[in-house]
Amino acid sequence: MPPKSKRVKRSSSAASTTSSTPTAEPAVPSSSPAAAASSSAITSDANATVNATASGTVGTRRIVQLADDADEVLAKCRELREELKQKAEQNKESAETTIQDNDANANRQDANPIANAKPDSSVSSASSGIASLRGKSIIEVSEMSTTEVVEAIESVAIQITNQVLRKKGFTLEIPSRASSNQIYVPELDRIVLGEKRGTRSFLNAKEARKSAITARVMQLLHTVLLKKIHITKRDLFYTDVKLFVDQSDSDGCLDDIATMIGCTRSNLHVVASDKGLVVGRISFVEDGDFIDCTKMGVGGKAIPPYIDKITDIRSDAEFVLLVEKEAAYMRMAEDRFYHKYPCIVITAKGQPDVATRMFLSRLTKELGIPVLGLVDSDPYGLKILSVYMSGSKNMSYDSASLTTPDIKWLGLRPSDLDKFDLPEQCRLDMTENDIKTGKELLKEDFIKKNKEWMKELEIMRQWGSMQEIHMAVYSLIADL
Repeated sequence: MPPKSKRVKRSSSAASTTSSTPTAEPAVPSSSPAAAASSSAITSDANATVNATASGTVGTRRIVQLADDADEVLAKCRELREELKQKAEQNKESAETTIQDNDANANRQDANPIANAKPDSSVSSASSGIASLRGKSIIEVSEMSTTEVVEAIESVAIQITNQVLRKKGFTLEIPSRASSNQIYVPELDRIVLGEKRGTRSFLNAKEARKSAITARVMQLLHTVLLKKIHITKRDLFYTDVKLFVDQSDSDGCLDDIATMIGCTRSNLHVVASDKGLVVGRISFVEDGDFIDCTKMGVGGKAIPPYIDKITDIRSDAEFVLLVEKEAAYMRMAEDRFYHKYPCIVITAKGQPDVATRMFLSRLTKELGIPVLGLVDSDPYGLKILSVYMSGSKNMSYDSASLTTPDIKWLGLRPSDLDKFDLPEQCRLDMTENDIKTGKELLKEDFIKKNKEWMKELEIMRQWGSMQEIHMAVYSLIADL
């Protein structure tokens, strides 16, 4: 387990000269949040301007002023942080109560031979507590060590071998990832995988090829794990193109193996190519290298696919600003928005990838700061926000580590178009696909629970217009 992250407090005192040797100290100095709120300016390592010349000299620091309304904005963020803290404590108490109830039920079953004779419907110890909320078991994976994953794969291989030696081919039992087995649990506020399971038989003509692909992928994963290296999903596909034919086949079997073994996909040492970006008041150690996200240039730092290699996260940010579009992210990064309003700015450049979702989830859990979402004023923007919050159906088995609940929808909202008098030339007419997506969202349980979201979607549907973030940003710049 990586060491616990640290929230670093800001200081209004002058910063000391930058050390030539990077340390695990945060990019910004410390003080109490209350003092920071009342301070009109801050000076920090993160605000230093380094002017490297041919002689190797280093320039002086610059003082960065907080925005005029920073006190008001940050006060609201601190209120949200307190709400998150209270919810976390309530969830902890609820979880402890559930565990006690389950233990009591288990003791009663032990004393009842008839109850003991009934088959246990729970698929894993991790899901047993949640099952009592819905009256059924669900499948959720958990973090496993490399050794545990290797042993699990070898165990499956032995079972396959024994079946083949008995001249029965081989059959695999795999949790179903079909849409009908995706369950939204209101108590968890995320999509999870149901308890349905299916079989994949090599002797079945329709399933023979997929069975062979599954066995081949397991063999490749076993090799990768033993070598203690990581590969991308694309690398995995190219190791046997003739068998896989299409990457979707190898990708699907990869997720099947993760659910069958009970580990996260990252535990299999297969990752997607990096896509997300982060900039702002946060520092961490990545596989031994110190990373300061205020000193990574204008574009910030690429979010690494190996989230498990990130340790010693430190930050004095008051909130995370989650931005849908890269164009809006770059505008904020270039303007050093994160100094005017101490924050961390993150984007996945559209549809969120697994690494960005996992990184965001880990930040909020360890730093305990609120997340504000800035997405397009269209159905797709809201859909993207819901993926961050409630998860996706494709990765429902690992939603626990990929979701970030309680993201506050900052904008753009359909009601903002007239509220802020955004010009007509920046508004777009909704297409048939946009309208269809909006209607589908209105039917989703995780949308229905939020009355404000339902109201905004109805406004969008009635007006038939929408706006993208970068268009709004550029229209505001044009008025300056």
